[in-house]
Amino acid sequence: MVQATALPRNEVGIDSALGILKQRFADRFQTGASIREQHGHTTTWIANQAPDAVVFPHSTEEVAEIVRICAEHKVPVIAFGTGTSLEGHVNAPAGGISVDLSQMNRILAVHSDDLDCVVQPGVTREQLNTHLRDQGLFFPIDPGANASLGGMAATRASGTNAVRYGTMKDNVLALEAVMPDGQIIRTAQRAKKSSAGYDLTRLLIGAEGTLGIITEITLRLQGIPEAISSARCSFPSVDAACRAVMMTIQYGIPVARIELLDAQSVGAANAYSKLDLPEVPLLLLEFHGSEAGVVEQAETFGSIAEEFGGQDFAMTTSTEERTALWQARHDMYWASLGLRPGARGISTDVCVPISRLAECVTSAQEKADEMGLLAPTVGHVGDGNFHTLLLIDMDNPDEVAKADEFVGWLNDLAISMDGTCTGEHGIGQGKKPYLAKELGPATAYMAAIKRALDPDDIMNPGKII
Repeated sequence: MVQATALPRNEVGIDSALGILKQRFADRFQTGASIREQHGHTTTWIANQAPDAVVFPHSTEEVAEIVRICAEHKVPVIAFGTGTSLEGHVNAPAGGISVDLSQMNRILAVHSDDLDCVVQPGVTREQLNTHLRDQGLFFPIDPGANASLGGMAATRASGTNAVRYGTMKDNVLALEAVMPDGQIIRTAQRAKKSSAGYDLTRLLIGAEGTLGIITEITLRLQGIPEAISSARCSFPSVDAACRAVMMTIQYGIPVARIELLDAQSVGAANAYSKLDLPEVPLLLLEFHGSEAGVVEQAETFGSIAEEFGGQDFAMTTSTEERTALWQARHDMYWASLGLRPGARGISTDVCVPISRLAECVTSAQEKADEMGLLAPTVGHVGDGNFHTLLLIDMDNPDEVAKADEFVGWLNDLAISMDGTCTGEHGIGQGKKPYLAKELGPATAYMAAIKRALDPDDIMNPGKII
């Protein structure tokens, strides 16, 4: 494992806070080793740093009470959703209290006429979409994992639909949050736009729990499209596939999803999901609109693909066929592990301007081959974002060192191309070294905001800044 930096512990304050919280929350206060380890667990290679206790609040007022107790005793507070984050976001490097929001999972209101809803942070995206289906509505942000909406807001999540519907920052209208002093605030109303003061909503989205704990979210919704079609097309190279993506976006086709799988990923998907796709780079696409519109969009893409050597183009409006293809895409992490049984999958992501996408992906593949690393690649390439999954023997120090070197090299490459070290994973602990490289002096102003709002650094310390 990659060791994470430990921070000084406030032993006296932690002991005092634990005693008060145990008395207040009884069986919703847990200190067992396994549950603490679970709440320090990260789906990556960063070593586990468990909290001292886990508390399960049921309301915003209870979250505020927990934060006030911790603030009084200067004890760290780490918000926890479903634990699907990838960069050490939920580790507790200074110990403290993990606030598990999973039991705050009520859908509070759906305003179908206004295309919005209000939810607690423990609601998952699948839970929300199941609830909305009968009303002809859906929430489009789809990061793959069945993440909690609070966690998705905190990490500024994205996913396969981002090319058409944007990311969490584009789909959150307002937040309720508990700030580091225990004060409950609301950042905005339900209006679709506002010029009222600083945009605190966007400040908290992507702050990864370092400025406050999100306790309620007002979300934009979309109407379920009249028709949906999917298409797939194979290409002779990743470069050709990426260039087809660039042309598709530049042509103005309103594609809802456009995903890349390299040849290794296609092979893994065939084995895991029982498919029979040509084992060459593949694009998966989805189109939303009218019955005639989705067919026309798919056919237009097919013509573009031909210019770049696209082959085996196929389109479908069958729900079963579409579901099978997209389920295979969402299962890529597990499928890729089959390429090297027993290996650990280390996922990293970057995002570049779409004009640099082909160059960046190709360079990443060449670098992985040069270093002898097995690194299947998939990506939300419609917005220039891709993921490389390094399959590593964690008991081999040489491999771990090579993987660490590759991740650093890839982040530096993306930044050099006017891109970002993370399109959607967030910074957490894992990407901290690259934030200053990307943003330079701007990080000093981030630190100033953190100090102003959280002078005792109790909110998820050791992350981002």
